[in-house]
Amino acid sequence: MGSRRRKKAYQKGVLAEIVAAAWLNLKGYRIRERRFKCSYGEIDLIAERGKTIIFVEVKARGTAQEAAEAIQRPQRQRISRAANWYIARHLPEADAAHFGYRFDSILLVPWRWPCHILDAWQEES
Repeated sequence: MGSRRRKKAYQKGVLAEIVAAAWLNLKGYRIRERRFKCSYGEIDLIAERGKTIIFVEVKARGTAQEAAEAIQRPQRQRISRAANWYIARHLPEADAAHFGYRFDSILLVPWRWPCHILDAWQEES
């Protein structure tokens, strides 16, 4: 029973990330990575708009408040570490100096438009 619930939660998460990526595309963002994983953590979406790299955490819950509260400090720290690893490995130093970075969240609630929170938190170590 537990594995069935886990599989359903995983599928819900993947669908939420697809919806969030489509939403960002409609807003003029270019998706660089989906479900980026490294030894430091996982980032749901990495997007680019202009000279800004955006690390996006996607949460789907019953309410926007529940979704926002689901992004706790330890998770933000893991995302920050993974973002630093991504920058160090995927952007040449010359490019990295010209880009800004931020952490956004996209909150998904049934029967509502996605809620895109720009600069949802500052980098944590």
